[in-house]
Amino acid sequence: MLAVLANAIEDFQKYVLATDRRGQELFQEAEEWILETDSPSFFSFESICAHLQLDPDYVRRGFIRWKEARRSGASTQFQRRQPPRRMKNMDLPNV
Repeated sequence: MLAVLANAIEDFQKYVLATDRRGQELFQEAEEWILETDSPSFFSFESICAHLQLDPDYVRRGFIRWKEARRSGASTQFQRRQPPRRMKNMDLPNV
């Protein structure tokens, strides 16, 4: 189940700005799967979220916000922050 969810997330994020037909189709399939609320399938987004104890509506809102930000060019808001740099040759007092 986790692999199905991970694949949809990957396609959603990778192809959100796709300009080629295949990329657009992969994005659309992932988005439709995520937004579908009444599928009886064991592998539906709702079912997988329930199994993983995730709130599907909360996750959907995050996907929608992320998509809107990417498409408006505000992607830096959602990028991972770099870990702080380690200080080299840091002088520590002798204790």
